[in-house]
Amino acid sequence: MQWHQKEIAAVFEDAGSSATGLSSAEAARRLAEYGPNELMEKVGKTPFMIFIDQFRDFMIIILMAAAVVSGVIGEASDTVVILVIVALNAVIGFVQEYRAEKAMAALKRIAAPVATVLRDGAPGTVVSSSVVPGDLILLEAGVIVPADIRLTEAAQLKIQESALTGESVAVEKVTQPFHDEHLSLGDRRNMVYKGTTVTYGRGRGVVVATAMETELGRIATMLQEEEEMKTPLQRRLAQFGRRIAVAVLAVCAIVFTAGVLRGEPLLRMLLTAISLAVAAIPEALPAVVTISLALGAKKMVKQNALIRKLPAVETLGSVTYVCSDKTGTLTINRMEVEEIWVEGELLRNQKSEVRSQKEKTDDSRLTTIDYLLTALAVSNDAQMDGSGNALGDPTEIALFNAAKLRGFDKAALEKELPRIAELPFDSDRKCMTTVHQKTEVREEGEYISFTKGAVEGLVERADSMLTPEGLTAADKKEILAVSDRMAADGLRVLCFAMRRWDSLPETISPDTVETGLTILGLVGMMDPPREEAREAVAMCRTAGITPVMITGDHPLTAKAIARRLGIIGEEGGDGRIVVTGRELERLSPDDLRERAGHFRVYARVAPEQKLRIVKALQERGEFVAMTGDGVNDAPALKRADIGIAMGITGTDVSKEAAHMVLLDDNFATILKAVKEGRRIYDNIRKFVKYLLTTNSGEIWTLFLAPFLGLPIPLLPIHILWINLMTDGLPALALSVEPADRGIMERTPRHPQESIFSHGLGFHAIWVGLFMAGVTLAVQAWHLSSGNGHWQTMVFSVLCLSQLGHVMAIRSERESLFSQGVFSNRPLLAAVFFSFLSQMAVIYVPALNSLFRTQPLSLPELAATLALSSLVFFAVEAEKLVRRRRKASS
Repeated sequence: MQWHQKEIAAVFEDAGSSATGLSSAEAARRLAEYGPNELMEKVGKTPFMIFIDQFRDFMIIILMAAAVVSGVIGEASDTVVILVIVALNAVIGFVQEYRAEKAMAALKRIAAPVATVLRDGAPGTVVSSSVVPGDLILLEAGVIVPADIRLTEAAQLKIQESALTGESVAVEKVTQPFHDEHLSLGDRRNMVYKGTTVTYGRGRGVVVATAMETELGRIATMLQEEEEMKTPLQRRLAQFGRRIAVAVLAVCAIVFTAGVLRGEPLLRMLLTAISLAVAAIPEALPAVVTISLALGAKKMVKQNALIRKLPAVETLGSVTYVCSDKTGTLTINRMEVEEIWVEGELLRNQKSEVRSQKEKTDDSRLTTIDYLLTALAVSNDAQMDGSGNALGDPTEIALFNAAKLRGFDKAALEKELPRIAELPFDSDRKCMTTVHQKTEVREEGEYISFTKGAVEGLVERADSMLTPEGLTAADKKEILAVSDRMAADGLRVLCFAMRRWDSLPETISPDTVETGLTILGLVGMMDPPREEAREAVAMCRTAGITPVMITGDHPLTAKAIARRLGIIGEEGGDGRIVVTGRELERLSPDDLRERAGHFRVYARVAPEQKLRIVKALQERGEFVAMTGDGVNDAPALKRADIGIAMGITGTDVSKEAAHMVLLDDNFATILKAVKEGRRIYDNIRKFVKYLLTTNSGEIWTLFLAPFLGLPIPLLPIHILWINLMTDGLPALALSVEPADRGIMERTPRHPQESIFSHGLGFHAIWVGLFMAGVTLAVQAWHLSSGNGHWQTMVFSVLCLSQLGHVMAIRSERESLFSQGVFSNRPLLAAVFFSFLSQMAVIYVPALNSLFRTQPLSLPELAATLALSSLVFFAVEAEKLVRRRRKASS
């Protein structure tokens, strides 16, 4: 039997406690038995271990081997560049992993520093770490709950549990047992939990769980046990690195063997094979990826998205599901009056629809509206602070603001209607009453009371309305029907009533004041959706991303918000769309995995269920972004492919567990980040395409020459120079390529999609072969004509062809001329610099001897430029064919 199911007497008995608490000796014994009331951290990696782990990636191992080879063949500059890249990669990886360890530290900071405990029959203050099971804890407003507690007394006790359950409104607590074993945390109203905050009233209760046995402790356990998922890019690049390394080593072995068999000098062929290996291994790839992600992260900060873990930038482009918390993410995290029902007429939340008596002359309607808005203002405990903001209970603030918006200012009205008595809210009566004296008696009665509370209770206690007909049975039926409709729309409904006296009764009590009431109307409130969230949800659908709401809030509220945002349609209310935590418990992992694709709203879910949902979607092959702001969201944020925390309302725990933080708590910001993620991945693909194509051009050139009866066309220094010039600045400049048109109108790439997809691999092979074919044709032609400059021309054609290629692949379909040659100025500058450098190698005498080149004549240079441009026009022709195919499909 769960603690919330037990009677208070059974709670004391099972906890080994009493109404006077534990003795000091027993508390000390239990502290030794159960240990301190602190969240425990498992032994993690040392900083040194985290740093060493950064060098275990296959690509990094290949790069370090390439650095050694470069040093052996005398290319010290390549060795330095590669080692700098490896070190930069390691430092970034170390910082990200080290920061991830801070999530537990943030969780521990939530714990209450002290607690008021009853021991030896007397209250006293102790450090919260010394609280033990069985302790009797005293609670009052402002206190942080030190442990999980079963309440034994509750006087108007309200607890803010949003960080744990996701509910935006403080929960009123009771002491009676609840017999349903499977109640969600939010419905266990006789329990209070470690880390939550008392906002109102007082209470006391028995500690039933401490440290890691608390709900907060369970979250800590999940947070520590849950491993972060590798990003799509990390997986693709690891696979890419392994494949290309094996292929390059095989080709180098063949080139070396073929050259030796043809009679080339053994040392030259060894240096050629090693140089080819160094050139072909993509040592610039980690640098380009890191720079792309860093620039993207910098740009996203300006759009209010702070990236905490760099690979998350690219992950956004792969997202297929966005699982969003409701409170504070899709909604504004502030209760507001949405509807007012007065005398059969529904008034929406618009100032123009409800006006004061001074502006209208319809006395019957006006009187009711004025009384109702006066009740909202004066029967209210919210107060204004020095900055003009309302302070108090969220519900009270919503009523206060609704009245103020329509010209009914509490401060002014209190001068006319000072409060002289009140009956506080009681969970049995489900209402509260304030009594006021009129300073100016202009109509019936010197005194007036306003009562607000549950609709059913007030209707039973009322006998009239401010209409000539009074309160008929049909009126009561209509009021209850309107209340039910409001509740079905996710609104929290309050009924307002009043009563007038010429003189007050001797005793102010519910029996004397809360009877014979006159119904004024109904007020419906909710935490409304953000204005920009609906548009963002629509953009998600256009981009092929499925939005899902996961919340600890009530199903009706969640469904209403989901409909207004467009997450579900007006017809979407059945179990295939909306599911509760209780229903979720009954589903096996296989059932959940199968049905997760149909669910769009998860309500009343526990922290571990959020984790189950994320895992189920991932097992279906989806890439999941999870947003949240509470402690309860942290394990799911860590597990998700990208966890997104709220910067304003988010807890430290959620921020430390997340990959990205929204600085404006705006769901729409996620879409901006997704667009940036897609752009970055596109640019990384362009770099990989460029890298593979140019490297394959070099490999095909060296590989095919011996089989065509041609001498080795390039010297080792030529290979390394081409690698430096073409894989350097032009490759880096691709990282700032602007986003393609319509980037947010296409579906996300499939999570299992290879980096070679959409023809990238085929492009690299055919363009590489074409590049090699042009180069070898130049070699063969000039050898047959006896031109002694043949090697310089071969060297230059291959180098300049690659510069033409980088300009052509800026878009997979769009022509360079429609994009605009100047739309990526850094790339244009990089190509121009590389071109000038190649010209220097050809025409500067000092470089001629170093690179074994000869100056070309003007006709030879013209021929070189013309032949190297063939690759550019071939790729443009390929894009033209793609555009025509798409247009005809």
